[in-house]
Amino acid sequence: MVSKIRLEDRECPLSATMGIIGEWWTVLILHDCFDGYSRFDEFQANIGLSSSMLTSRLKSLVEAGLLERKRYRDHPPRYEYVLTDLGRSLRPTLVALAAWRNAQLAPEQRSMILIDAQTGREVEPVVVDAATGERVESPRYVYASGPAAGPAMRKRYDGVTR
Repeated sequence: MVSKIRLEDRECPLSATMGIIGEWWTVLILHDCFDGYSRFDEFQANIGLSSSMLTSRLKSLVEAGLLERKRYRDHPPRYEYVLTDLGRSLRPTLVALAAWRNAQLAPEQRSMILIDAQTGREVEPVVVDAATGERVESPRYVYASGPAAGPAMRKRYDGVTR
């Protein structure tokens, strides 16, 4: 498959992430995993993806280290796909994507909401700076080139001070 990422964007964490999870079906498979599904037939029933496409997406997620393929039956051999630590670390990203969309809808238009399982209370997820607890959507928070940045990334963020 030809990469859709420009050469100068290969070191960009956003481009790299989208290269792994940016495909619609992939996000839906991960969503199913977070909801407790792990078997091929469950994914197929929930998502409606063809067997060949689902096989391809699951293989990609295993290769990327987001899912682990585990045998749950020997005769005939059957496998389930379970989230790895790396895969589980994507949950806040998916929560943030759903919250972004829900914020555009009136409460009665939301088909899926995030709740606290212990209280049943709907929660509003936000992204914050771990050091200060402040929300990072403010223009105060900007990207800058990091220590491993190449020339293109350094040029892009030239003038941004740390």
